[in-house]
Amino acid sequence: MTTILTVDDDHDILKVIRANLELHGFEVSTAPDCARAEEIIRHTPPELMVLDLMLPDCDGVDFCREIKNDYPELPIIILTARDRLSDKVVGLESGADDYMIKPFESLELLARIRACLRRYQPPAREQTLTCGELRVEIDTRRVSIADREISLTPKEFDLLCIMLEAGGKVLSRETIRRRLWADSRLYSWSRVIDVHVRHLRAKLSDDPATPRYIQTVPGVGYRCCRE
Repeated sequence: MTTILTVDDDHDILKVIRANLELHGFEVSTAPDCARAEEIIRHTPPELMVLDLMLPDCDGVDFCREIKNDYPELPIIILTARDRLSDKVVGLESGADDYMIKPFESLELLARIRACLRRYQPPAREQTLTCGELRVEIDTRRVSIADREISLTPKEFDLLCIMLEAGGKVLSRETIRRRLWADSRLYSWSRVIDVHVRHLRAKLSDDPATPRYIQTVPGVGYRCCRE
């Protein structure tokens, strides 16, 4: 079931949104402020967030920017009474995927949520991934370098696929961790990804100083040197 997080300090708004979204098959969690919202995202990440900009403990625009930086694949729809064009521009530039003005029609919010979720659906997965002499066959879970087979653990295989499929895009440690473990509460310590990368590099004989396959991006995460 798709989970939607709604962040608003208006209890009546939260009740209306919850009732309408649950009626259409969504699971809904709610938060009255940024602190509670961040806690929910960290422990039970939703598939989408509906965010008010006027919250009691922080500025919604700053919070949107912060969440998008840490969770770039989390769609965010701003739902606010701020109706000036400048507010909308600032909201969208902070990373929000859509912007709606209160008062709102529940059916329109539902339509925009569904449209947002469709845009974030992953593309069809390639069956073979390559990077130089490295070859990964998805169906058989076979990994080889220049026809020499490499034995990986299931998590090492998934980690390698995640980076290859990103096509050279930098992935934060948090993004990688959320993809490796459906329950983000598992292995929440920040260095677990570094440990997996180190083991993977060793098996691929990939020197971090002159990487052929996995490059470290200091202060951010990792990217694949995919050709």
